[in-house]
Amino acid sequence: MKKIGFLSFGHWNNHPGYQARTASDTLLQSIDLAVAAEEIGLDGAYFRVHHFAQQLASPFPLLSAIGAKTNKIEIGTGVIDMRYENPLYMIEDAGAADLISGGRLQLGISRGSPEQVIDGWRYLGYEPEEGDTDADMGRKKALDFLERLKGEGFAEPNPYPMFPNPPGLLRLEPHSEGLRERIWWGAASNATAIWAAENGMHLQSSTLKYDENGKPFHIQQAEQIRLYKEAWKKAGHTREPRVSVSRSIFALVNDQDRYYFGQDGKGTDSFGYIERDKRAIFGKSYAAEPDKLIAELAQDEAIQEADTLLLTIPNTLGVDYNMHVLSSILQYIAPALGWR
Repeated sequence: MKKIGFLSFGHWNNHPGYQARTASDTLLQSIDLAVAAEEIGLDGAYFRVHHFAQQLASPFPLLSAIGAKTNKIEIGTGVIDMRYENPLYMIEDAGAADLISGGRLQLGISRGSPEQVIDGWRYLGYEPEEGDTDADMGRKKALDFLERLKGEGFAEPNPYPMFPNPPGLLRLEPHSEGLRERIWWGAASNATAIWAAENGMHLQSSTLKYDENGKPFHIQQAEQIRLYKEAWKKAGHTREPRVSVSRSIFALVNDQDRYYFGQDGKGTDSFGYIERDKRAIFGKSYAAEPDKLIAELAQDEAIQEADTLLLTIPNTLGVDYNMHVLSSILQYIAPALGWR
């Protein structure tokens, strides 16, 4: 059994073939999509965060709106680039969104990936400490975020406050109990997956990772997940870890599916560079008739290792078509593979 959710990048563009032509379109359709996904029994609604791009960038207003209009579905990110964040202000935003949703927030964070502009975090006023890289800065902010999420007081109260204070040091409010245990780390390497386990974060592994041994993507990703689970156990955490993997999967069940994806299914892994000196491997997309798709997915070792599958969706094609895509997976694929 697996939890199955969708992952939206939240693109928009004034293109005649797009249903999402403005930021407003994308935001409102994202809410509608999450509501509809809950109605068909999907487990999660997750959103990517990109800055300086015509994509979703500020997740907490969107997650709060979804939380207010749904009742069961998990809501989350995959992932927030911590280089751009003020960890303390983020705690207030995340706490509010989690309380509005009744404790359904599953927050994916990371040290960040290549962005639309050079060192975009500098425009938001952030600089690494002397001797640190921007990746170091992102990880330090993540650890600060995790520490303050515990809800322990750390700020000296004003002796003459506007409102009466409780005794002792003050914490950020609103505090959402249990959110600390629902933070995920987006890891592109084996080492950062282990680091995430040591720090008590769940693991998000996407459709790319650093190429660390030349093996097929799904095998490298499965190895990463096993190393993560071993590190979690070694760290002595008492709760169960969770692992998600992302995949582009399209069941071709009608002419519209074949028109959109029948010729474009990327049937092999590919390689490239997301940093100058680090080669990355990109996992293949899956697009086929249901029987063939079931056979192909049964061989994906990383999906077998994960408890959560996030289906990347073409959000620009609109809510109705994306619901068809997701419903097709639940109807034709998930039962045959034991995911449901």
